[in-house]
Parts: sequence; structure tokens; C-alpha cells
Amino acid sequence: MTPKKDDVDIELIEAATSVAKTRCRRDNHTVACATRCSGGQIVTAVNAYHFTGGPCAELVVIGSAASQGYYELERIVAVGDGDWRIVPPCGRCRQVLFDYFPTIEVIIRSSDNYLTYSIAELLPETFDWAKQDRQKTLERADGPRSDSRRTGAGGTGKSLGESFDGLSNQCWSDAGPDELDASRGA
Repeated sequence: MTPKKDDVDIELIEAATSVAKTRCRRDNHTVACATRCSGGQIVTAVNAYHFTGGPCAELVVIGSAASQGYYELERIVAVGDGDWRIVPPCGRCRQVLFDYFPTIEVIIRSSDNYLTYSIAELLPETFDWAKQDRQKTLERADGPRSDSRRTGAGGTGKSLGESFDGLSNQCWSDAGPDELDASRGA
């Protein structure tokens, strides 16, 4: 791994640290995260701690950025409460970051300075879920989708709304149990 030492986004670190100091209260929110979007905007978020494994700040910031219309993220950093130190992403976050943003850079702290790594360097020999899904799409009888966007709909190439369209007729119908059983062929 060859980290970048001279190309550290101090403004991003300061944004995450500021949110950690003002919003993390050691109960439900223990880590803050900041990401830089492709247009230069900075989006911040905090984790939602829960004993069942609530979402990490890195995952929350992905959703927060998307809710603001930012879908291309370039860099990310997380800061923990208490000592306000940079914390590296967990394994789950590394995999999600790699799947959604394979070229994103992650700022971490070594013993004496800040370093910037590509997500691929932090997750070597990873399973490339997105590549696997693209291959499946290309192998379909109906050919490749003209829409190559990445989505949170299990990598199907569908928006979340499209993914739930089929469910809406099954789950949120006004039909009673008998009609639902009949429509399912039961």
C-alpha cells in the first residue's frame, strides 16, 4: 500500500471533527463522518449507535449525500467522540464504500501523521459485488441495461422505487387475506 502523505484533505478532517464535537454525545451518536463530493461539497453525518448494529457514520453519510443530490463521492473521513481522533472504517463500511465508490479515498491516521488511501488499498483482494452484478446484467437475455447507474437496490440497476413497485401490489394492497391468497395462487 502506498498512502498519499502530501494530499490530505484537512478541511474534510476539520468538518468531521467539528460535527463529532458538537453532535456526538456518547450515547446514540459516537462517530461523525465527512465526505467530499465530486463538485467539492462537503456532507457530514453521524452514526446511529444501537446494540443490534446500527449504521456506521460512513453509511449514514452516503445516504445523506444522496438525499442532497450528491452521488459521486471522492474522499471520506470518520472521527470518534471523546478524543476526536480519526477512526478507520470497519470491514462492512470498507466493502460498501468499495461497492458504491470504487475510487473513493479514505483518510486515516498513522501514529504520527494523516494518510490517504484508496479504498481498494484498504480492502485488498475484495469480492467485487458491483462487477459481479454488472456481469449478470450483461448475461441476461434482454441484453444490458442502458442505465448504468449504481443504486441501493441490491445492485439491480433499478432505482429503489422501481424495486418496490412489484412489492406494492403484494404488500400494501387493500385486498384482504383471502384475495391475496387467491392472487398468489394459494
